[in-house]
Parts: sequence; C-alpha cells; structure tokens
Amino acid sequence: MTKTIQIETLDGNATFDAYVAEPVARPKAAIVVIQEIFGVNAGISSKCDRLAADGYLALAPDLFWPIAPGIQLDPDVPDQMQQALGLMGKFNQDAGIRDIEATIRAARRLLDDDGTGKVGVVGYCLGGRLAFMTAARTDVDASVGYYGVGIDGLLREAHAIANPVLLHIPEEDHFVDKAAQAAMHAGLDDHPKVTLYDYAGEDHGFATEFGARRSDAAAEQADARTAAFFADHLG
Repeated sequence: MTKTIQIETLDGNATFDAYVAEPVARPKAAIVVIQEIFGVNAGISSKCDRLAADGYLALAPDLFWPIAPGIQLDPDVPDQMQQALGLMGKFNQDAGIRDIEATIRAARRLLDDDGTGKVGVVGYCLGGRLAFMTAARTDVDASVGYYGVGIDGLLREAHAIANPVLLHIPEEDHFVDKAAQAAMHAGLDDHPKVTLYDYAGEDHGFATEFGARRSDAAAEQADARTAAFFADHLG
C-alpha cells in the first residue's frame, strides 16, 4: 500500500510531504529514500515500492518543499534537467539533513510505539551526498549512497560516522572526476564503518529506475549489494 503522509519538522514550525510504501506484513525495518535533484518523482517512488516488496517500510521525504513543493522532474528532458540544476543551487543542504532526521524519527515511531526500530537511508546523486551527511550527523542505523556528488569535500566529517555506510562509485561519473574519486578512497578506505564499490565504465545515474541513464547489469549488481547490506545491518 502507498500513501502520502505529513512529517513535522524538527522545530515543529512546519510540515512536509513524504511518499510512503508499506509492506504487506509487519516491516522488518524502515528505509528513508533520499531524492535526486528531480524531486520525489516516479523513479524515487518506484525505489520505495521495491523496498516495500522486500519487507521494508519505505519513506521518501519531499526535501525541496521549501523551494518547489511537490516538484517531479524527468532527467531525460533537457529543460527539466536545467530546472533541476537550478533547484539544486537554491537547496539548503543543512536544512535537508534536518528534514531527513525528522523523517528518520517519524519512521521509528511508525515502526513501533517506543520509537526504537531500525532505520536506514539510501540516496541517489544529491541524495547520495545527503546519505553520507546523514551518516555523519544523525543516529541512522545504516546508510547507502549511490553516485554522491562532492563527498570528497565532506571527508572531514568521516570521523563522526558511527554506523555502517556503503557507497557506490561509477568510475566515469561526469559529476565526480577521478581526483574526487581518489580522494574518497584515500579518506575512506581505512574507515572501519565505510565500504566503497567502484563500477568500471559506468556513469552518473546508472542505477536509476527508468530512463536513458540506467545501466541494467551495474544497477542490478549495486542493488544486490545494497539489499545484502541492509539485510545485515537492519535485519
């Protein structure tokens, strides 16, 4: 079953929408799906639906609610891609992390009355970066980032990561150059909580659900690794 719910911000001064997909049986854990720069579009809701089919309560918060509430864009449409890049320039990432934390807290309450259920996050593109930031700044139980942009500039926060993190890195990512990838490995390969996987020949967006960016074999490999990671760390 799917629905849209309202989540209260941490300061209690506003609410924002989140798409929710519920499993048929009692959820084994919850996973917050963090959007790309295209909003909570069909691809992100499909990610939630697939997680629900695997037994998780899945929630995708509308992180662009302060600047473009409810926006849904298609990366394969050039004008919409430009619109998405413009929204990225206006987006407050620190505020986005606070909204992700509010969603994690809401997810824990939805799992059980005492709010102690396990919650993971998985993010794509902008969401991959935010997943890394969430791992460093919140008590989330497990985090996965696909082709996160600018993580090399966040390595100073790595010391704060206390729970497992998995990062998927396409080697031909046109938004994350070879120097940035090398910096990520240099800064994170020895971290006891972080695992990095490289994907030779793959570009940004290879694991999208729909559209021209998808690369089936690599997407299936990465998603299988993500599924095993969440099974290990969320139960």
